[in-house]
Amino acid sequence: ACRLFCRNAASNRSRWVCIVLLSLLVALPVAAGDILRVGSKRFTESYILGEIITGAARRDASVRVEHKPGLGNTAILFAALKSGAIDVYPDYTGTLALELLGLENVPALEDINRQLASHGLAAGILLGFGNSYALAMQEQQAANLGIQRISDLVRYRKVRLGLSPEFLNRKDGWPALRATYGLTGMTPRGLEHGLAYEALAQGHVDAIDVYVTDPKIAHYKLHVLEDDRHFFPEYQALLVYRADLPQRHPAAWAQLSGLQGRITSADMMRMNAAVELQGQSFFTVALGWLNGGSGVAAAAGAKATLWGVLTGPDLLRLTLEHLVLVGGSLLFSVLVGVPLGIWAQRVPRAGYWILTLTGVLQTIPSLALLAFLIALLDRIGAVPAILALFLYALLPIVRNTEASLASIGTGMRNAGGALGLTQRQVMRLIELPLAMPGILAGIKTAAVINVGTATIAAFIGAGGYGERIVAGLAVNDHQLLLAGAIPAAVLAIVLEWGLLRIERQITPGQKQAKGA
Repeated sequence: ACRLFCRNAASNRSRWVCIVLLSLLVALPVAAGDILRVGSKRFTESYILGEIITGAARRDASVRVEHKPGLGNTAILFAALKSGAIDVYPDYTGTLALELLGLENVPALEDINRQLASHGLAAGILLGFGNSYALAMQEQQAANLGIQRISDLVRYRKVRLGLSPEFLNRKDGWPALRATYGLTGMTPRGLEHGLAYEALAQGHVDAIDVYVTDPKIAHYKLHVLEDDRHFFPEYQALLVYRADLPQRHPAAWAQLSGLQGRITSADMMRMNAAVELQGQSFFTVALGWLNGGSGVAAAAGAKATLWGVLTGPDLLRLTLEHLVLVGGSLLFSVLVGVPLGIWAQRVPRAGYWILTLTGVLQTIPSLALLAFLIALLDRIGAVPAILALFLYALLPIVRNTEASLASIGTGMRNAGGALGLTQRQVMRLIELPLAMPGILAGIKTAAVINVGTATIAAFIGAGGYGERIVAGLAVNDHQLLLAGAIPAAVLAIVLEWGLLRIERQITPGQKQAKGA
C-alpha cells in the first residue's frame, strides 16, 4: 500500500505518508538504557505517592526516572512489577498479604518478604502512615436509620452500596466483608472511587467504600461505620520493588530510603485534600511535600484554569505518545488490512471468514481486549495497546478494500487483459488506483476511531491523552478530564483533514480534477 501511495504521489510532499508512519513505528518504545520506572494505582493517594517516589529518585542525577501513573488495580501493578515493566510502586501491607499473596492475616514484614522473594520482589521503606478501607454514609442518614456499625447494615438490606471496582473483587474486599458480616442479599453497584463521594452527596447511593485518609470524609460530613468485627486489617504504606533495584540503582535507592517514616497520616490527608479539594496537581503537591517535608504549604496557590491544565508541560509528551499509539497501530493495520481485503475480494469463501472475524474483533470491549493481551504478552504499556488498536482498525480497512475492489466492473479488468497485462499488473495499475478512494476512506475511518480508542491505553501505562482522562476520573476533576478529551478531539479533526489532503494528492481522479 505504501509503495502504491508513493508511486501515485504527485510530488514529494505526498510521499511523507509512508515516511511519517515508518518513523512512528521506529519511535515505538524500546529498551533505551536502564531506566528506573515508578508505577502507581488509579486513586489520588497512589498518584501522589508515585510522584513523591519519582521526585525522590530524581535527586540522583545519574538515573533517568519515569512515572507511569494510574496503571490500574493491584493485580496489574503486581504483574507489571514481576514482568519488569516497572521497578517500584507504593502499596500497603494488608493488600500485599491478603490480596496478592493470599495469606490469612497480615504477618511481619520479614514474612511478607519471604513470600515475595519467590517472585523476585521485595517490600520495604515503610513511609510512616497507615491507611485502610472503611464504609461510610452521610451523617444525617446514618443517624436517622440508627446505623453506626457495619453490622447494623444487616437490618437495612435495602441500603444502596456503591463500591469501587477493585474493592468489589479483591479478596480482602466485598466478598469477604459480605461473608464476615452476613450481608447476603445486598447487591452493590460498581462506582469509581473518585466519583463515589459526589454520587453519595447527590443521593444516588447510600453507602460507599472509603480510605480513612480521604479528606472528603470530613468535607462531605460522612459517618465512617465502625468495623465492629475487626474485618479490615492493618494497611501500612510502603514500597514494593524488584529485588535487584537497590543493586541496579544504589544512589537512587539511597534517596528512596530517605522516605522511611517521613510521611505522617496528617501529611497524607493534607496532600489528598490539596488535590481533591483545592485542585492542585499531583506533581505540585508531591513537590511541595518534598521541598517542605512536613506538609503542602509550598503547594498552595490559585486553582489552575482549564487553559493552564490544557497547555501544561506534559502536553508535548502526551501528544507524541498518542501519535505513536495511533500511527504505529494504523501502519500495521494498513499493511495487514489491505492485503486481507484483496484476498477477501478475490476468494469469496475466505472473504466470508475474514470479514466475520474482523467484525467480531470490533465487538470485544476495549478493556477486555487489553486485559487479554496483557495476560498473553505478560507485559503492559505500548505494545499491547498498539496491538489492540491494530485489531480494532482492521475492520474498516478490510471492508472498504474488499467493497471498493468488488465495485470495479469486469470490463475494466478485461480491458487490462486485452492489453496483455498480467493479473498482478491489472491489480497494481488498474484495480488498486480505481479502488484507492474507498481504501483511503477506510483508513481515515480507522485513524479517527483509533484516536479516541487510544485514550483507553492509559489504563495500562501506555500514556497518551488518556493519562489525563484517567487521572481526572480518579479525582473527579472536570478540567483534567477536558484537558485530555479536547486534544484527542482536535487530533482526530486534524488527522481527518490531513488524510483528506493526502487523498487528494494521491488519488488519480482527484489530481486530474485539481489540474482541470
